[in-house]
Amino acid sequence: PPYPQGATAPPYPQAATAPPYPQGATAPPYPQGATAPPYPQAVVPPPPGSPLHPHHISTERGRVHIAGQQRHTDATAFGNLLLHLPNFLCSLVVVTLVSLLFGGFGVVLILAWLVSGALVFHRPTESALARHLLRLRYPTPQERAKLEPVWREVTARAGVEGRNYELWVEDSDSLNAVAAAGHIVGVTSFAMNNLPNGELAAVMAHELGHHVGGHAWSGLLGYWYALPGRIAWRLLRAVTGFLFRVSRAFSCLGVAFFGLCVGGIAFATISTLYGLPLLLLGMPYALAAVGRRSELRADQHAAALGFAPMLAAVLEKLHQQEQVRIATLTAANRGAPVTETAASRLLSSHPDHHTRLHHLQPYLRPTR
Repeated sequence: PPYPQGATAPPYPQAATAPPYPQGATAPPYPQGATAPPYPQAVVPPPPGSPLHPHHISTERGRVHIAGQQRHTDATAFGNLLLHLPNFLCSLVVVTLVSLLFGGFGVVLILAWLVSGALVFHRPTESALARHLLRLRYPTPQERAKLEPVWREVTARAGVEGRNYELWVEDSDSLNAVAAAGHIVGVTSFAMNNLPNGELAAVMAHELGHHVGGHAWSGLLGYWYALPGRIAWRLLRAVTGFLFRVSRAFSCLGVAFFGLCVGGIAFATISTLYGLPLLLLGMPYALAAVGRRSELRADQHAAALGFAPMLAAVLEKLHQQEQVRIATLTAANRGAPVTETAASRLLSSHPDHHTRLHHLQPYLRPTR
C-alpha cells in the first residue's frame, strides 16, 4: 500500500561494521608463524579390518603349546545326556516294536540303531550333516585366508589342535555361528566380513568352548537317539487327530467314546511304564535350561582366553539385531507391542542379553 501523503519511507538499515579502534590504537598483530586452529573434524572409527580398530588382534604367533587333554565332558554335557535318557528309552521301545516286524533280524536292527550313534564323530557323516541340515559350505580360498589365522590364534590360546576341526561358512546376513557334531565350526558370511578379527575370534572361541566342553556332540547324540520316539509321537498325533475328526461326525457320543479310548490307552501306558511318559512333558523345559547353561559356559571359555571385551561387543550387536527384529514385528502388528510369553522364555535355548553380560563382568573388570 502507498505511504500516507507527506510521509517518507524510513531508511533501509545499512550493513553493520565493526566499531573503529580508539584514535592512536592499532589492532594487535597475529603471531608470526601461527595459523588459525583447524575446524574440528568428525571422528570416523576405523573399519573392522583395520589394525587401528580397538578389537583388532595380532595373529602372528610362533611356537604353540598343545594341551594334553583336548576336550572333556563338563556338567552341562553330562546333564544333557542324562535328560535325554527318557527319550532314549522311549525310542528303544519304538525300535523294538518295529523290529518285531522283521522276525529274527529284529535283534540286528536294534543293535545297528544302538551303534549308529558313533556316526556323530564320522567325518563324512558330519560333512553331509553340515551341507544338508545346517546349510553350510566349505570356505573359498579368500575366505579361508581370512578365517584360518584367526582360528589358529583361538586354538593356540586354548592349547587345542586346530586341525582337528573343520571350518565352514553359512551364507547369511545375520550374526551367528554354530558348533555341531564332533568337528564342525561354522560362521556366517556376515560375521566373517563385518566383524573385526578380534570379535570374530571371540565368536569362534565361543563355538570352540562348545566342542571342548562336549556340548556339541552330546546334544547331537541325544537328538539322534530321541529321533525314533519323536517320529512315533508325530505319527501318533496325526492318527489321533484324524480319529478325533471322524468321531465328531457321530456327535457328542462319538467324541466321548473317543476320549474314553484315548484316556484308557494313556493310563495303561503310564501305569505300565511306571509314569515314565509323564517325564517327557517336562523334558523340553529341562533341556532348554541346560542349553542356556551351556551357552554361559561357552561364553566363559571365550572370556578366559582373553576375548571378553570382544565378546561383549558381539553380544551388543546381537542385541541390536534383536531390537530391530522386534521393531519390525511391532510395525507389522500395527504398532501393537510383541511380548514374549513365559513359556517361550523357558523354552529359549539362549540366555537373554543382560544375563550373558552379567556373567562376563568378572572378566571385564580391570585387574589390579
